[in-house]
Amino acid sequence: HAHFRCFCNAAILFSKFSPSPLSMKQFIDFGSANACEKTSFVFLRQELPVRLANIMKEIDFLPDKLLGTPSLKLLTSWYSQSLLELIEFLEKDPDDKDVLPKFTQALINIRNRHNNVVPTMAQGVVEYKDAFGVDPVTNQNVQYFLDRFYMSRISTRMLMNQHTLIFNGSVNPAHPKHIGSIDPTCDVVEVVKDAYETSKMLCEQYYLTSPDMEIKEVNCKSDKPIHIVYVPSHLYHMLFELFKNAMRATVETHETSPTLPQVKVRVSLGTEDLTIKMSDRGGGVPLRKIERLFSYMYSTAPSPVHVDNSRNAPLAGFGYGLPISRLYAKYFQGDLQLYSMEGFGTSAVIYLKALSSESVERLPVYNKSALRRYQSTTEADDWSIPSKEPKKLSKYESTQ
Repeated sequence: HAHFRCFCNAAILFSKFSPSPLSMKQFIDFGSANACEKTSFVFLRQELPVRLANIMKEIDFLPDKLLGTPSLKLLTSWYSQSLLELIEFLEKDPDDKDVLPKFTQALINIRNRHNNVVPTMAQGVVEYKDAFGVDPVTNQNVQYFLDRFYMSRISTRMLMNQHTLIFNGSVNPAHPKHIGSIDPTCDVVEVVKDAYETSKMLCEQYYLTSPDMEIKEVNCKSDKPIHIVYVPSHLYHMLFELFKNAMRATVETHETSPTLPQVKVRVSLGTEDLTIKMSDRGGGVPLRKIERLFSYMYSTAPSPVHVDNSRNAPLAGFGYGLPISRLYAKYFQGDLQLYSMEGFGTSAVIYLKALSSESVERLPVYNKSALRRYQSTTEADDWSIPSKEPKKLSKYESTQ
């Protein structure tokens, strides 16, 4: 009980602070030659509890029946444990030679503890859905919460990765110029090709064929290849998801034809945006379904229970691929959008900030307006709802 009380007090205390978003420049300064492990430690021992506590306050607004699932009980226990482990460092002296290595190890333990947060949360949503179904209000609340919850997770993992990669004293031999997980000169086309090759391999294992790719790059600033300051693993994650979707749609739509249309990728660097557009001719999706592709409640979540649906195996990815890819894009102020032409194909567009000074974390903040979002109920729609059949006007005319 004392343990639990201590945790509750910490959560209340730290949720009163707002998270401090970092810019790409700050991330790089934290990790460049003059990087100071003490500075990073003093920042993180306060900032990580703030970010954890902010999102934990929102967990309380989920439907009780969702919170009651075994998956969510497990998940909340991880969060409370991690918060307690972090606040132990608030009293520690950064000049004590044991403190910094212990902190780094604590971050590694916490990161590992939270490895399965996404499938565990998804499993909780499945358990809830199987028992209580989906209604628009819950869908809206769960969507709002999970976007914030997973974004918070992306950000805390980014902070922990930066600290552990930079201060664990080893340079990644494959990427000596990387600063933690950030590549100051990320070659966008290279990442596109990497993601394409992996998807192609999966596609060929599964369908015994795969579409080719055509790639064009347009750099409005110079005639050099396009480089930006970015986290290549985040970009790869988004592209890999989009390639899998594009390839699956292409192969399944053209099963009977002798050739497969290419997946076309265009990378364009302007003064403000770096845009990547991927277009397939995989038959497209009706507009009505686009929103559902980004919905956590409607997607086929990764559930360890249904291992037997091997037909959806490698290329189906797990149902949260698109919404989480969009969060990676939004994390540094970008976006990910789908534009589809039913009967023809789909274009997916990733927007990133071209300038590292504008790449600043986008973080959820727990406050009054967040609270209001959870308390709102769906009122009657103030737009007419289309009926399946237009009204027969003749019977009105005869009564006039």
